Amino acid sequence: MNNTTILIVEDDKTIQNFLKVTLKTQNYNYIIAETGLSGLSLFYANRPDLVLLDLGLPDIEGIEVLKQIRQNSSIPIIVVSARSSETEKVMALDYGSDDYVTKPFNAAELLARIRAALRHCLKEKVSEPIFELDYLKVDFERRHVWVKDQEIHLTPIEYKMLVLLITNRGKVLTHHFIQENVWGYETTDDYQSLRVFMANIRRKIEIDSSSPHFIITEVGVGYRFVE
Repeated sequence: MNNTTILIVEDDKTIQNFLKVTLKTQNYNYIIAETGLSGLSLFYANRPDLVLLDLGLPDIEGIEVLKQIRQNSSIPIIVVSARSSETEKVMALDYGSDDYVTKPFNAAELLARIRAALRHCLKEKVSEPIFELDYLKVDFERRHVWVKDQEIHLTPIEYKMLVLLITNRGKVLTHHFIQENVWGYETTDDYQSLRVFMANIRRKIEIDSSSPHFIITEVGVGYRFVE
């Protein structure tokens, strides 16, 4: 039996029904809130394992729900919204959503995003001094990086950026988030320095930097390290 409980915060009955049917196929438990305030109430009362959150709610904005939950919990939150602009996506990710799915979407895509978010949440609870994926190996304690068993040199900024991506793997990290966490402040609006550092990292760790295997560009939003 699947003990995972998912909170759905969605006012559209058609989408509600689609989500219920989709979650039932994997035996996920679910609870439904049709407003932002009831969503917050159910979140605090039930402490679900994941939240599916619409942005266009009838009482308060979904972003406000996201902010309030994130102030109290690191629970995975997937925004499910008809708003498809890059600005909306970046805002949701910057405020702490783990993923952003644009309506309309298919069941397989949503379930894959849910599994990824739940896996990432589990990994965050496990301390791993050494990370290995395919031909890349990183020793966090000794600050060493190997590609195909050959040690490579990363600058302090490059190393910090790579570790940030790896420890948040599977999540889309916005340009703003990366800059805030690497430099401690947002350096520029055009993110050119960030792109240069990312290109250097790819050149050092990817077999073919023009077709990255590890660090994926999310156009107009940021970057994601593969699961």
